[in-house]
Amino acid sequence: MMREWATVVTWQHGVAQVRCEQRAGCGGCHAKQSCGTRILNKLAPETQHHLEVASTLPLVPGQRVEVGITEGSLLRSAFLVYMLPLLGLIGGAAIMQATVGTDPAAACGGVAGFLCARYLARHTHETHNNQLVILQVALPPSSLHVRD
Repeated sequence: MMREWATVVTWQHGVAQVRCEQRAGCGGCHAKQSCGTRILNKLAPETQHHLEVASTLPLVPGQRVEVGITEGSLLRSAFLVYMLPLLGLIGGAAIMQATVGTDPAAACGGVAGFLCARYLARHTHETHNNQLVILQVALPPSSLHVRD
């Protein structure tokens, strides 16, 4: 299970909108200058991601929650985003090339296969298994008091 702490932005009708801050790197080693993850993170201007998570517990803005998603769900998502369109493109082009035998037909088949794969990916990404879940809830900020 992949885990990350996030801050609650809003909570309404059982759905919490949370904000996850992007780290400067993975933190797994000391190769700061040559780390590919760190270089890619510098290129992306957005360092905060807003996500929606179902929550039966009432949450308040500013409260910290730990959200998680299974590794299998991440692999399925990567397959849907990267491999399925590629397979649709190549498969559609191969089918049209084999049946019609012309290059324009292969190009049209490739586009049609890509669009079918895109449609399939859009309609299968919102299954219940691919959703984030709240694993832990920290105390709300209003319940913490500092005494001198």
